[in-house]
Amino acid sequence: MKEILREIGMIGRCCATISDIEFKEINLAKGQYLYLVRIYENPGIIQERVAAMLKVDRSTAAKAIKKLVEGGLVERVKEEGNKKELKLYCTPKGRKIYPFLEREEEHSVRVATEGMTQKEMRLAFDLLHRIRKNIEREWEDIKKGNPRRY
Repeated sequence: MKEILREIGMIGRCCATISDIEFKEINLAKGQYLYLVRIYENPGIIQERVAAMLKVDRSTAAKAIKKLVEGGLVERVKEEGNKKELKLYCTPKGRKIYPFLEREEEHSVRVATEGMTQKEMRLAFDLLHRIRKNIEREWEDIKKGNPRRY
């Protein structure tokens, strides 16, 4: 039933468009808020882990994080024991806008789940989680260079 993935895609595109418009006023470009939120919620996270959480390649994550650093929202910190690994932290400026991002996310969730019971929301989450886990396995294989099995 191809409509399932089409619905998920439309939901994702609608949410991304809304966020891009809403976050222009705080100078967050296309999708950067996703990175800022993950870094805020996981202080000291490394770039590769952020990329894995968001299901993007390392170069995409690197570009987005570089812009956040240049914008003064995120900083890279070298740890004493490991000079290679840079830990990511929100700056005071980045931490200051997190409540706005969180409020926007909570509003989007309310709008998206309007008219749903707690049980329906739980079921929707469980089903979407299962869909993600299924597709994630294939995504991992393909990223490793394995051919897709049709």
